[in-house]
Amino acid sequence: QVQLVESGGGLVQAGGSLRLSCAAAGNTLSINVMVWYRQAPGKQREWVALIDPSGTTDYADSVKGRFTISRDTAKNTLYLEMNSLKLEDTAVYYCNRLNRPFPWGQGTQVTVSS
Repeated sequence: QVQLVESGGGLVQAGGSLRLSCAAAGNTLSINVMVWYRQAPGKQREWVALIDPSGTTDYADSVKGRFTISRDTAKNTLYLEMNSLKLEDTAVYYCNRLNRPFPWGQGTQVTVSS
């Protein structure tokens, strides 16, 4: 099973930026549709951004224009650049593949303060 390790979260003021990373093994990122998800307290997990093997990306409406998903296949790392952060972006962020998800990692906490 592939292990996914998310990092880069933290406490940031509204309007600030963070870059999240997701380390994966082998060629995981180049052959799968990879997704960043988030789960806020008391809410269901939701998708935020995805990137397919060709590099095509898509974003949830709530983050479009503010977040950018990318990957570095040489480093086996998926990224999520988050700008203009809002209070409602506060959540635990996870990465996984779209189809037949791997075991979920521990996620990384993002807290946006006013």
